[in-house]
Amino acid sequence: MFEILERTALNPTVTRMVISAPLIAKKARPGQFVILRAGETSERIPLTVADYDRAEGSVTIIFQLVGASTMELDRLRPGSCLHDFVGPLGRPTELEGLKKVAVVGGGVGGAIAYPIAKRLHELGCTVHSIVGFRSKDLVILENEFRAVSDELILVTDDGSHGRKGVVTAPLEERILAGENYDRVIAIGPLIMMKFVCLTTKKYGVPTVVSMNPIMIDGTGMCGGCRLSVGGETKFACVDGPDFDGHLVDFDEAMQRGAMYKEFEAHARTAACNLFQKEVL
Repeated sequence: MFEILERTALNPTVTRMVISAPLIAKKARPGQFVILRAGETSERIPLTVADYDRAEGSVTIIFQLVGASTMELDRLRPGSCLHDFVGPLGRPTELEGLKKVAVVGGGVGGAIAYPIAKRLHELGCTVHSIVGFRSKDLVILENEFRAVSDELILVTDDGSHGRKGVVTAPLEERILAGENYDRVIAIGPLIMMKFVCLTTKKYGVPTVVSMNPIMIDGTGMCGGCRLSVGGETKFACVDGPDFDGHLVDFDEAMQRGAMYKEFEAHARTAACNLFQKEVL
């Protein structure tokens, strides 16, 4: 029984849930993910572990309402239970031995970047967090990032909060100012990660990205999450989700990620109509 212990709306389109899952909480590490189903006939949804509490036996997930399945999940309330909650899956992010890291997050990708920044902070690493959003009303986890970062730079596309611009600008400024990062860890939309990698490649800064392609089973059997990395086929669910960003074929990943946009839009519309009928 994977009971929902807490549910919080972080902004109009992003929700945080704390799930009772003692066995997963015992094993989970930053960078890993779970696959869940809200109900018996629901779609399988892969979500990165946003946090965990081993003592409480809970796992935190943060998700964006982008389709029918996340809309269905968002309708569940504390006290109800998820049908499936499987994990931890994937390889944890390699963090030991790092002395100074820039953690770059974009949008809901900040939910994945936060546990990495938190763990680096616990390990005594100097953490510079650069987190970007479209606007002030979409900002999430600002206080949490501030608590685990030696420096936090928050940017918004429209300048409504923090500094105006994109995450690559302050990142390049820090590199040119002489910050010798052992690694840059970038998590967010594919286009954001692509340009972070183009920026760091110019200066030879090792860069890791967390990939979130289409995924079904999470064990490498379906092949849906395949990526081209350094000219080789990799599977995000078992070989990742972390990869050397300078080797990832982002253009191919973006093309594959857009394959089901029309289907997803149709499913979202159908779900909206169904939920509206339930309300009426």
